[in-house]
Amino acid sequence: MALPNGRELWVEREGHGEPLVLLAGGPAASHVMFHPFMDRLTDTYEVIYVDYFGRGRSGRPTDWREITFMDDVEDIAGLIETLGTGPVNLYAASYGGLVAQQLVLDRPELVRSLMLVNTLHSPQMWLENHLNINREMANQFPEIWDRIQALHDAGVPSSDPRIQDLFKIAASAVARFRDPSNAAQTTTEPGAFNKELYDVFTGGDIDFALGGEVARIPDFRGRLATVTTPLMIVAGRYDRALYPRLQAGFRQAAPQAEFVMLERSGSSAHVEQPDDLEGLIRRHFFGQAIAAAEDDR
Repeated sequence: MALPNGRELWVEREGHGEPLVLLAGGPAASHVMFHPFMDRLTDTYEVIYVDYFGRGRSGRPTDWREITFMDDVEDIAGLIETLGTGPVNLYAASYGGLVAQQLVLDRPELVRSLMLVNTLHSPQMWLENHLNINREMANQFPEIWDRIQALHDAGVPSSDPRIQDLFKIAASAVARFRDPSNAAQTTTEPGAFNKELYDVFTGGDIDFALGGEVARIPDFRGRLATVTTPLMIVAGRYDRALYPRLQAGFRQAAPQAEFVMLERSGSSAHVEQPDDLEGLIRRHFFGQAIAAAEDDR
């Protein structure tokens, strides 16, 4: 889909009903992370999958440094305007939640209702996420962590394949899932994660220090209380990276929001508690659709 700013995004539209736009995480991941779970919502919603510019099947820049957080926000605003459906329901996970927070603050007229799922409110929370993973690795897999630490102490950045290959052995499973075996159920495809962009966007050493575009993302805690769009925030009890203590910051920053802690999942509720997550999605967005219909009378 061509946007007013000239960039092109890969968009998939499936189902009929109220528009439901899905914003993926990453910041270098594609829409494929939502398949096949979100397919179950197409009986009620027009589910709209999108790849950010430079990710998945969307267009590419000539230089990865051209991709910024604020450009991602602008692109999603342009997408919603181009869809021509009016305000949309917005489901935003991980990095997508940061994009959604900026969007709903800058362009509230584009968002009918918002769900933030296992997301972050600030660059500081992003760094804490990685430091928590590091602690989990050090405690649960000390033989792997000692090798990572030795490489980093020798000046090797965490984006280096030697360190990333060690993280891949266990980091996601041990920190992001209640049951580590569920990590194998996540959906992917060739090109679903843009490693080159990730390293530029995060500064090249994100497992230990803030850098790149991530360091320039706003801290939203001071503004979330001003959001009047219906808002639900969902977290996982067993997310050991964006753990519940960190997620509690959303309770304080956005007291008007409904906050839900899923008790049997980590950061991927669509994998570990799919039925419960589906129920929350339908309840939240359906309730706002009824309210909008009554307002239109």
